[in-house]
Amino acid sequence: MDQIHLKEIKAISYKKATINKGYADRSLRINLDAKDIIITPIEEKIKNKFIGGKGYDLWLMWNAVLGDTKWNDPENTICISSGPLGGTPGYPGGGKSIVTSISPLTGAPIDSNVGGYFGPYKKFSGFDVLQINGKAKEDTIIVIDGIENTIKLFEAKNLPTDAYELSDVLTRYFDKEKPVNVSVVTTGPGARHSLFGCLNFSWWDAGRKRVRYKQAGRGGIGTVFADKKIKAIVARCGAISMKTNNPADFEGLKAVTKTHAKEIHDLDPKQNRMALVGTTHLVPIMNDHDCLPVHNFKFGSHPQSHAIGEEIFEHLFDKGFDGCWKGCAVACSHGVKNFSPITGPYKGKKVFVDGPEYETIAGCGSNLGIFDAHTIVEINFYCDAYGLDTISVGTSIGFVMECFENNLITADHTGGMDLSFGSRFNALEIIHQMARGEGFGAIVGKGVRQMKKIFATDFGANADFMKDIGMESKGLEFSEYITKESLAQQGGYGLALKGPQHDEAWLIFLDMVHNFMPTFENKAEALHWFPMFRTWFGLCGLCKLPWNDIVPEDNKTTSEPAKVVKHVGWYADFFSAVTGRKTKPDDLILMSEAVYNFQRIFNLKMGFGTREHDTLPYRAIGPVTVEEYESRQELYDQQLKDKYNITISNMDSKEKTAVLRQKREEQYEQLKDAVYERRGWNKNGIPTVETVKRLGIDFPEVMEILKKNSVTK
Repeated sequence: MDQIHLKEIKAISYKKATINKGYADRSLRINLDAKDIIITPIEEKIKNKFIGGKGYDLWLMWNAVLGDTKWNDPENTICISSGPLGGTPGYPGGGKSIVTSISPLTGAPIDSNVGGYFGPYKKFSGFDVLQINGKAKEDTIIVIDGIENTIKLFEAKNLPTDAYELSDVLTRYFDKEKPVNVSVVTTGPGARHSLFGCLNFSWWDAGRKRVRYKQAGRGGIGTVFADKKIKAIVARCGAISMKTNNPADFEGLKAVTKTHAKEIHDLDPKQNRMALVGTTHLVPIMNDHDCLPVHNFKFGSHPQSHAIGEEIFEHLFDKGFDGCWKGCAVACSHGVKNFSPITGPYKGKKVFVDGPEYETIAGCGSNLGIFDAHTIVEINFYCDAYGLDTISVGTSIGFVMECFENNLITADHTGGMDLSFGSRFNALEIIHQMARGEGFGAIVGKGVRQMKKIFATDFGANADFMKDIGMESKGLEFSEYITKESLAQQGGYGLALKGPQHDEAWLIFLDMVHNFMPTFENKAEALHWFPMFRTWFGLCGLCKLPWNDIVPEDNKTTSEPAKVVKHVGWYADFFSAVTGRKTKPDDLILMSEAVYNFQRIFNLKMGFGTREHDTLPYRAIGPVTVEEYESRQELYDQQLKDKYNITISNMDSKEKTAVLRQKREEQYEQLKDAVYERRGWNKNGIPTVETVKRLGIDFPEVMEILKKNSVTK
């Protein structure tokens, strides 16, 4: 498409804010109903309390929505921020955006951390955070031009529908001479017809001379985007250097950046080889430790896993620099060149596929019984093009396949399709149907929680069994790790604020393999510290991978190797150098603790955020079926005898499965109590008045919400 025609409907010029110590100190709000473009200063007290990134997003959302706001109400808000450290060239993982909205899947605030150039480009155009509310009447493009210092709204017609082609067209349209100056946020047709639409954030790959993509996948923000009739958001920005953030201590920033980047350059080839294989290195590791989801999380390993492991993808990935931000030493955003899909609208064409990463391989591969790398690559491509979250897609189709194999649904319900595990062509057909909003795919696109209701009500499926095997919590589909043998990771999923996503706490190895957390108190401490530190990356505009995926050579000899304390110190130095706020490692936890507790109370405002919502499907806790029990019978028998002092000599497998369930469910409830106490929450999982006052988030509306929930001390 060489010519496109956009109708300008609103434009303003503005004086660009000077970035000072990582901040523009301005927000930009677009109201799509009134076509208003509003620039507002950010108060110092808000900056000091909410830091940036997800903190800014949540604060603006809190003030925009009511307790009964639904995801498709006009007042629902999409916020995109980076953070004070975001946009630092050369610092590993320094180019992230954090996107928030009220989720179509959960009804509560959702956040997603994403690469690409948009967050830094928006900030360096003069805005720490972008807020969009209202609904447009026609497809709309928002353009933030930090070179010409203009903000424009366009009505858009007859543009490409899929994210790949649309982002490419708009990148070349808005800066044909220097496409590297442009980053585009888009979704695709699948977002309009599902509840788990994703957003694609672009960057220009100068070496390959093409647009590349990273995804803000979780929770259906792309669906909100499509519902608001946003066709795309475009940010345009000029040259960026380490000085663009105007750091308080430039020499200190250079020193810590050089130190961290050099370590990754030196050690990544010896450790996980992420610059070559990205996160695909996790496939054999997870398989070896029985943590790779197979057949809807029923099993944790499979003999064919080698067919979708790192060695296969090392050969498939195109060679070259693959950083999703300028100069990132991890450079893990790999892709497949000249791939030819065998189904769908791109059948027989040559395409470039961004990915797959571990989550896609596990969710859309082993979890579906698909051990064919090319099928996984094709699923990855179409999910991105259609604007669908691969995690929710894989976990949802896995649920469908198990229901099909247990005759809870039949070919009469699926439109004649055999959806047994391993049915790769029909899995692809479901994805194409999702994009069109047609057939059985339209039902799958509603997600696991809604499917459980539909299958029970319309098809007469067993509701109790589906509750056990439907891998969702709070309405969000599970990310791709088996947690049966890690009570700490069960808490990491079940107690996560937005639902079972591993970005709050990934504790499987520390708990299950290394046994660093033998007591409830140990687990509770980990489920305090790790979510708080991981939250900090979302406040500052950073990627978590450089923290603990490549570690110092002497890390094992430190007092707390799981925390990678040397890196935590470097991050404190990084924050100090940019912002001028003298910061120690413990200060990072305190920053996050305020925002984390605020988000818990935000959940409460929206009608969630209590103990009853911190639940898990039993499959995340233990074996649901006799088949599952017997697949690891020696382990489970030993646990019943040694850990629980149960005499099992006269029990059959069904009885042993039931006894094990009772014990494990009791353990999970005990874990909740321990974690709530450590976090300063009451027995119902609500932050206490003492906690919110200690953290300085005792705003009048916060106190009123606590009072309504009978929390007075």
